[in-house]
Amino acid sequence: MTASKLKSLRIAVTGGTSGLGLALVRRLAAGGAAVAFVARSENAVASVAKATGACGIVGDVARKDDIHPLALQILGALGGIDALVNNASSLGPTPLAPLADTRLEELEQALAVNLIGPFGLTKALFGALAASAREGRGAVVINISSDAAVNAYPDWGAYGASKAALRHVTAIWGKEAKADGVAFLSLDPGDMDTPLHALAIPDADPASLKPPDVAAAEIVEAMLAALPAFQTHFAEPQR
Repeated sequence: MTASKLKSLRIAVTGGTSGLGLALVRRLAAGGAAVAFVARSENAVASVAKATGACGIVGDVARKDDIHPLALQILGALGGIDALVNNASSLGPTPLAPLADTRLEELEQALAVNLIGPFGLTKALFGALAASAREGRGAVVINISSDAAVNAYPDWGAYGASKAALRHVTAIWGKEAKADGVAFLSLDPGDMDTPLHALAIPDADPASLKPPDVAAAEIVEAMLAALPAFQTHFAEPQR
């Protein structure tokens, strides 16, 4: 059922060449959705695009000057947009460090990738998302969050603060966008076996972590549940 419903959707994913983003691109493209994904590495983008058939776009959501070109390329590739998944993330300092040892530039990087980038790209695509909602297709923005957004974990200050801000922005924008028919979800996929998690906790046992494809499947179901045409087929996602 999920795959058959995906065939009508136009979806953009940031951070689409690694971890959860890559799992999402693979699952969405395999299901027949029109997918455009964004990442910084030209070689990685080309490789994933070739393997999945999705449209790869090279760019950095943390760069203000990249935002509008990225939005134009996404809309040009998809002809509109029904769902945006802001997945690209930065830990800030690596290895993780207490706030007292975090450089200002490291905090700025975490905020640029985890908060400012999603805000800018969502703003640039909001008109197209609202147009999709007016057409009866529905529209949803999914911002990938973390339990670090609500729990004060030592050494996770830059990441946690940026994800907490993103979570709150998501909640506010969700209320403001109701009249436009655009849904906003902040979803925590849990601890996953991804390169980002390995960078944060190098000695973590991969067997204790969620496979990215499992998390991707959960996010796709939440996405479909948030779109009016599919709400009869899926349970309400946990917030």
